Amino acid sequence: MAASGRDLGDGCTLTLRDLSTVDAVHDLVQANLARLRAAEPWAWAPVSRDSLVLHTEQLLGQYAMDRAVPCVVRVDGNIVGSVSLALDPYLGQASLGYWIDERYEGRGIVRRAASALLEVARERGSARVEVRTGVDNARSRALAERLGFVHEGTLRSALPLGPRRVDVAVYGLLT
Repeated sequence: MAASGRDLGDGCTLTLRDLSTVDAVHDLVQANLARLRAAEPWAWAPVSRDSLVLHTEQLLGQYAMDRAVPCVVRVDGNIVGSVSLALDPYLGQASLGYWIDERYEGRGIVRRAASALLEVARERGSARVEVRTGVDNARSRALAERLGFVHEGTLRSALPLGPRRVDVAVYGLLT
């Protein structure tokens, strides 16, 4: 992916997540915390600016080793979501994750961003890409299916969300 990012059309771009994105990502996480807690275990821990700096540095280290492609989604220059690819070059597979601010749902923005990262997965030699999401996360599951992923199974009680555990739907796409 080019350093300047990838144009997704309609004023949307996909750019590498770096330290310059920390404040905007922190604000976005705080604004969407209730929604994120319904889907993301990490949202249950305190999400401070300092913790996001450390997490971003870790992601950039993985990027440098060709193990991750952490990105932010921008609309008219403003960060509105996150889409990332975790790469396992030894197994030749990848994992795709995504979330977006509620105000931007339903516009096809995440679909376009995820499609761009699926191209990156193919370019990097991934024969398979997975999406794992809570079984009740209808929007995430629908997006995976629109992208061509196939529901391969359900992992019982595999995702801790605060005080409870939920089943996880596993989707796979052969590239």
